[in-house]
Order: sequence, then C-alpha cells, then structure tokens
Amino acid sequence: MNIAFSQALDANSPRLVARVVGQGALPGDLPAIIASGAEASRFKGKAGQTFEGFYEGDNGPVRLALAGAGEKDKERLPSLEKAGAALTAKFLTSGETALALDCRDGSLSAEEVAAVLLGLRLRAWRWDTYRTKLRDEQKPTLAEVVVVGAPEGTEAAWNEAEALARGVEFTRELVSEPANVIYPESFVERCRERLKGTGVEIEVLGEAEMEKLGMGALLGVSQGSVREAQLLVMKWNGGKAGDAPTVFVGKGVTFDTGGISLKPGAGMEDMKWDMGGAGAVAGAMVALAGRKAKANVVGVCGLVENMPDGNAQRPGDVVTTMSGQTVEVINTDAEGRLVLCDALTWAQREFKPKTVVDLATLTGAMMIALGQEHAGVFSNSDELAEGLLSAGKTSGDKLWRFPLSPAYDRLIDSPIADMKNVGPRWAGSITAAQYLQRYVEDGVNWAHCDIAGMVWADKPGATWDKGATGYGVRLIDRFVRDTAEG
Repeated sequence: MNIAFSQALDANSPRLVARVVGQGALPGDLPAIIASGAEASRFKGKAGQTFEGFYEGDNGPVRLALAGAGEKDKERLPSLEKAGAALTAKFLTSGETALALDCRDGSLSAEEVAAVLLGLRLRAWRWDTYRTKLRDEQKPTLAEVVVVGAPEGTEAAWNEAEALARGVEFTRELVSEPANVIYPESFVERCRERLKGTGVEIEVLGEAEMEKLGMGALLGVSQGSVREAQLLVMKWNGGKAGDAPTVFVGKGVTFDTGGISLKPGAGMEDMKWDMGGAGAVAGAMVALAGRKAKANVVGVCGLVENMPDGNAQRPGDVVTTMSGQTVEVINTDAEGRLVLCDALTWAQREFKPKTVVDLATLTGAMMIALGQEHAGVFSNSDELAEGLLSAGKTSGDKLWRFPLSPAYDRLIDSPIADMKNVGPRWAGSITAAQYLQRYVEDGVNWAHCDIAGMVWADKPGATWDKGATGYGVRLIDRFVRDTAEG
C-alpha cells in the first residue's frame, strides 16, 4: 500500500475520505447527514469501530468514513492502529482504489498519524500469490492512502513505522510460503534478496562447516532431509564500534513432520510455519536496518527440515552438541531445541554477547497454557525478562513469564547421556526451556520466547488477516529501542 502526503482536499483527491475520531462526542464540523447517521447507527468512536455515509461536497459526492480511536488516555497508539486497520478491513476489496486520511483538524500528533497508517498498512497485507481464481469482489483494490493536512514531522514518523511494516510483512511472507518454496537454502536466498543494499552483513554456514564445529544436534535433525541445513547469520552494526551486540536466535524448521516420531497427518500442513522464530528474526533485521537502528544486533537462524527418510535420526540415538554435552533423543519431534542449542552455542562463542534472546515455535504445551493471546518467556535474568515483557506490552506482541527452576532439571536427566531432549508429559514448555538453559554460558543474560501460538492465526485479528501474523518483529524492534539504543 502506497502512502502519500497532501496539504488539501481538492478535485483530484480520492472520493473516499476517512477521519479518525475519539470515543465520546462526534466532531462538531461533521456534515449534518453524517452526524445524524453515525448517531442512528450507534457509532461511539470505540477503538476499531467504523461508520460510513455519503454527502455532497464542493467537488461532488464524498464517501466519508469515521474510524473510532477509543478513549484518548487508554492505550492510545494501539487504538489508533486499530482505527487504521478497521478502515483497511472495510475498504480493501470495496472497489475504491484510494483513501484520503483527513488530519486537518489537528487532533492527531505526527506519531499518532503514523500509528493509524501502520494499522492501515499491516491490515492490507495478503498472500494471494497462488490464488488464480479470485472473483473481482474478492480482489484487493485499495492501493493508496493520501494523508491530508498531517502535522509537521509525520513523514519522518511514518518512515520509521514503514520500516517496521516492511519487516512484519517479510516475516509474514516467509511464514506463509509453502515448504516446497521456502526451505533452508531458499530461506537464505530470500533474506539475501530482501536485505541487499541495507547494510546488513550476511554469513552462511553449510553442513560441512557445521560438522567441523561439532553441531551434532542440529545436523541430527536435518539428516533425514534432502535439503541441506543452513546457519544464517545477519549482522547489523549501527551502534558503537566494539560494543557487544544483542543477539537474537531463531528456530527455523522449514517443515516439521516430526521425523521418525511422526506427527498425525491431520493438520500437518501447518508445520510450514515451524520456522516462525527464524522468520521473526529475519523480519526484525529488515526493520532495524530500514530505520537505521543505532545498535549492534545479530540475527542467527538455525534452518533445517525435519523429515523421516531411511537416514533419519531415530528415537534413542545419542548426539553430541557443539558445547560437548550429549543428548539422548527420546522424541525426534522435539527437534527445535536440538537446533537451537547448537545455534545458541555458536552465537555465544562467535560474538561474546551480554544478551541473547531466542524465539521459537517450540512446544504445543505453550499453546495449551496460553492459547493465542500471549507467547511465553523464560529467562535467567529478571531485568531481561522485564525488558521483554515491557516491549511486548508496548508493541502488542504480548508475553507472559514462566518459571525456570533446578527442580525441573531432573525431568530431563538421561541414564546414558548428559540429558534427554524431552521430559514427561507435564511442564513440557518448562522442561524445553530448562534444556536450552544448559547451553547458556556464564555471564550471559538469556531469554527464551516460546511463540508457538502466535505466528499463525485461524481468524483475522486487529492488524492482520487470517494466516501469518508477523509476531516477533515488533517485539524485537521495541526491545532494541528500549535497551540497546539508549
């Protein structure tokens, strides 16, 4: 969706005009027919509420839409995003090709207008690449928003918000693509294309390099697939030279059959999005580079496909991780932690970070606990956990903290190796986090975000349609703003 700016409504302006109004009394300058229609339809200006009507303007008929922004003192920016998104949801396939967002009354600041535009842009994203038989009324038509009378600084605010939108959109693209299109090597190439010219440095380790480094856990997951595993490294050096980077590590299982511990067939198609953590990290790098973040950030994605061929890893196999610790693989469907443990070890030894955050669609148990309302966060640092929880609340990528405790460690002790890759049925998300914690080196502040319930939605949300949500990009971006950019 293209965003343009203008100072006035004139004969060349779009016929569809939108205004954002707060909850309570309607603006006094509305045409009488619009005001009476809004009152009759019980439009109160609640966040995300919409109303539309027609009136005769100076240049002909005007289609005027009102979008509610809620109460001014409660979650103002998220409510404004909802207002923008509601406009897109209403008019995306309406036949209208352009919308004028009328800001001439001065009720919105530059940051607030940018929030409305962000909602408009995010809700407009759809993945129709493989849909060849859409009826005309199903096809998106709304392609441009013209902001009229925006306050000073709006274009600069939008430039930053647009970088964030591009990052979210890229994550949604990666998560939406089928596994015959996005697999480890093509994931890397898609990132190369998107990050070209941004200043992000890219490094890739193939299986030969990872074997020399001793990444037996990650490679064990990949050995049943004809697709070669990759370790993708993206480096953004926007901070002070020599400062340790903040490192984000993403689980990138581009398709997860469960391996020999095969998943049930029903719903297995959803496992194309088991790379949602890596997708979030890649999208965040697009956003950070796009807005020239003043921080040193590294994104590491462990990319594999988990398949059950004759060379696949078996339940009962023992693998040696890069850290030197050994793992008895009880269940080949608990593969994400095997990928992450080697990626975490490599990232810590390579970059010597003070802070490492991993994101992974790791456990079904997290979905049982939190549904699709929050992701779970585990951390060895209260300060880091609070920083992520705060970033989640501000960005809308919400988190809920779970415990770590030595009491859970015994649940993953193995009689023949240093540990098992799964514990019993109970506390499945916690034992997965306990497993990962064993690979965190002394002095490193670490957090694990289990985002299993958040990367894909079965129904539309405020700023996304059904499908990939782009969860994690805004969380990372906000956390970097709050903690690494000063």
